[in-house]
Amino acid sequence: MKLFQAYYFLIFLSLKATSPAIAKYAKTGCKDTCGNVIIPYPFGIGANCSINQWYNVDCNSSTPYLPALNHLEVLGVNLDDQIVTVNMPKISDCGNSSSQTNSIDLGNTPFIFSKSHNKFVFEGCGNVVMMDHGSVLTGCSTSCRNDTLSDRTNCFGISCCQTTIPHYLTSYNIIMEMSGDLDGQTCGSAFLVDDNQGSSNRSIGFVPTSLLWILEKGDIEQISCCNNLVIKMVWQIRSVDLGNNTSIDIQKCSGPTFIEGTPYLAYGCEYTDECSKCKNSGGDCDEDAVLDADDIVTKRNFSCMVFTGFDIPGPSIRAIAGGSTCLGVILVVSIYVLYKVIKKTKNRKRRRRFFKRNGGLLLKQREEADQSLADKPILFTSHELEKATDYFNDNRVLGRGGQGTVYKGMLVDGRIVAVKKSKIVDESQLEQFINEVVILSQVNHRNVVKLLGCCLETDVPLLVSEFVPNGTLSECLHNHTNEFQISLNMRLQIAVEVAGALAYLHSATYIPIYHRDIKTSNILLDDKYRAKVSDFGTSRFISLDQTHLTTLVKGTFGYLDPEYFQSSQFTEKSDVYSFGVVLVELLMGEKPIFITTCGEHRSLATHFKLAMEEDPVMSIFDANVVKEGTTDNLLELANLAMRCLNLNGKARPTMKEVSMELETIRRSHVPPTVQTKSEHVMYRQDEPIEPAVQLAYGRSGGNKSNESVVVIEHGSQGVQANSTA
Repeated sequence: MKLFQAYYFLIFLSLKATSPAIAKYAKTGCKDTCGNVIIPYPFGIGANCSINQWYNVDCNSSTPYLPALNHLEVLGVNLDDQIVTVNMPKISDCGNSSSQTNSIDLGNTPFIFSKSHNKFVFEGCGNVVMMDHGSVLTGCSTSCRNDTLSDRTNCFGISCCQTTIPHYLTSYNIIMEMSGDLDGQTCGSAFLVDDNQGSSNRSIGFVPTSLLWILEKGDIEQISCCNNLVIKMVWQIRSVDLGNNTSIDIQKCSGPTFIEGTPYLAYGCEYTDECSKCKNSGGDCDEDAVLDADDIVTKRNFSCMVFTGFDIPGPSIRAIAGGSTCLGVILVVSIYVLYKVIKKTKNRKRRRRFFKRNGGLLLKQREEADQSLADKPILFTSHELEKATDYFNDNRVLGRGGQGTVYKGMLVDGRIVAVKKSKIVDESQLEQFINEVVILSQVNHRNVVKLLGCCLETDVPLLVSEFVPNGTLSECLHNHTNEFQISLNMRLQIAVEVAGALAYLHSATYIPIYHRDIKTSNILLDDKYRAKVSDFGTSRFISLDQTHLTTLVKGTFGYLDPEYFQSSQFTEKSDVYSFGVVLVELLMGEKPIFITTCGEHRSLATHFKLAMEEDPVMSIFDANVVKEGTTDNLLELANLAMRCLNLNGKARPTMKEVSMELETIRRSHVPPTVQTKSEHVMYRQDEPIEPAVQLAYGRSGGNKSNESVVVIEHGSQGVQANSTA
């Protein structure tokens, strides 16, 4: 089969140079440029020149506009990526308090905001949150100093911050909380911007934003993919994530990536002749092209080779195309073997290049500096992880976050693992990834996710860790379709375990570790609903003689320490504040940014602190918590959360103190006994006893014999413990 493909590949090479096609970008009788911008079909300038009214372009004073989208200026159209870039107005505010503003609504149009091309940027002093239909998508915070207010070329937290968006959008809301700079100014702006366009395309009040355009079924039926090529083109379908577990299938005319013109016109495209220069110099070219099952050529690379041992005259190529001589077959096989050798060499060099780019040298330096790391991180090959994840199939996705996507995989030895595929990152983010490898290699705690290894020879780095089956604490708390109700006893157990893990990181490791992104979506639950802290990508070591870490503000809106906002100095008490938000989330069952009964978006920490000043405070707690807990226990938990959320970091308790106090509260709580049909999990005296079991009979264990057995019934209404001797 491969020989057959190579045979047609040579036919393509011989015929493409004589192709009589002339590249076209517009329909016959229509203009294809407006000013310096090429407008390719399915877009069109003027009436009857586009596929439909949404793609009509007006050309006024050599500037193209989309009249169907509020006359947004068109900066360019990319057929390969199916993107149109427009000048989008910034969302600005000059108020003294929080405000909410809506973006342009693309809901009834064939356009959506591109996730892969755009970044979310905030310019000003304060905090900003991007929301979609009441759900928080992303956000960031800035601090300002007089000497930096005028310099917004570097968007790293000083008067400007930026972040990615989790999925494609049709619209979004912006909530800005302006804090004001040292001069008292409270103006700011937020927007989606395509960074690939560069700052030169930005005008006052506008930024280049890329929109993915979608062809409807009726439009596709009008189009014949460019058919004047030797190798045919076909419609390619891909799925686009719209969030909330919804997606949409879009189609584009796909084929060789090295054509000119538009493939959406039957005779509108031609191949570019990149080999001409090579051939004129007496050589032959290897375009590293691959024929797939549909006879589509996809270009990967280009190289020029000069053959010195023999010459291939023109008639020989024609003989190969006709398949009429043995010499032709020999030449096909020889060139195919040479092609495979070159490709294998390129793949090996590419893996080495990726290893270096993805921080492999940095990891080796860390290993040399700390010999305890030498035998801990296991380097997996790309082939191993591709097989484990079914080539990173979307069906294996466990979750997506700001730093990457996590896939479920199975290794050849049968182990189930989680493979984290980071996004394409810059050097600072690569250091962050290696930092996660180093930290998890040194951590050995039952409530911290265990690192198994990493892979650095792919285009993006991969991290392999143990698989934790029951998802995140956030999903368990806020997924209302889940019939499983998390009891107060389980909430106490989870809080104790997370606090214990953080206390271990802060004080029991050789070098203290600050997590810096404690939140319920970074707390995983195993098969016995034990908590495991995960995602150490933003963590940092802190030497024993330091009291804080000065760094760019990073974290998740709603969990971040306000004191950290102002000073950019992260201390162990900043992790305590984030844990306080998690504790409140466990007590109230609300998200860190939630919608009140009046329809307002409010911070959970602020809402909780205001409620604590009122009476009765019990009214804000989750119904299951109030039903199962005593007033004294719940008030103790609430007071502990208040101390963690103190705006003065020095007044907050340490995580060790929090852990001890939570353990005391949990011991005093007696879980209700409820008969349920559930799985029985048995623990013997010589096995580690789960916190839920310890809770049933205390921690002393002095009256139990070595033969005692404790049976735990996990049910939707609570936990039942029975002890037998």
